[in-house]
Amino acid sequence: MTVLLDTSVIIDVLRQRRGRRELLRSLLEQGYELACTAINVAEVYSGMRSEEAEATSEFIESLEFVAIGREAARRAGELRRDWQRKGRTLSLPDAFVAAVALNFNLALATDNVKDFPMPELKFLPLPAA
Repeated sequence: MTVLLDTSVIIDVLRQRRGRRELLRSLLEQGYELACTAINVAEVYSGMRSEEAEATSEFIESLEFVAIGREAARRAGELRRDWQRKGRTLSLPDAFVAAVALNFNLALATDNVKDFPMPELKFLPLPAA
C-alpha cells in the first residue's frame, strides 16, 4: 500500500518531531511505500530553513512522486466547490492532496484530519507523539 504524506508529516520527519521518522521507518519495514505530491514539495520548500536544505532534498527525493494530472486537478476543483456549497471552505492545497489520494486510492497520513472532511478518504492513523 502507498501512503501519501501530508506536509505536516514531512516537516515533522525533517525536524525530528513527534516520532514521525521512526513511524515512517516502521511503515517501510512493513512494505508500505511513501509518497508526496507537488503541493507537498512546494509547501515544504516554502518553509524550509537554510540548514535543512540537504536533508530536505534527500528526504523528498526518497519519496515516490505522484503527479497531479488533469483528472486530479478537476477533482480538486469539484471537491472544493462541493464542500463550499455545504458551508465548508477547503484550502486549494488540501483539495489537491485529497484529490490525489482519492484518484490513486492512497491512504493519507496527516496530522490535520479535520482539513479533509471527505468520508471516502482513507487515513493512516498517526499516533499522537
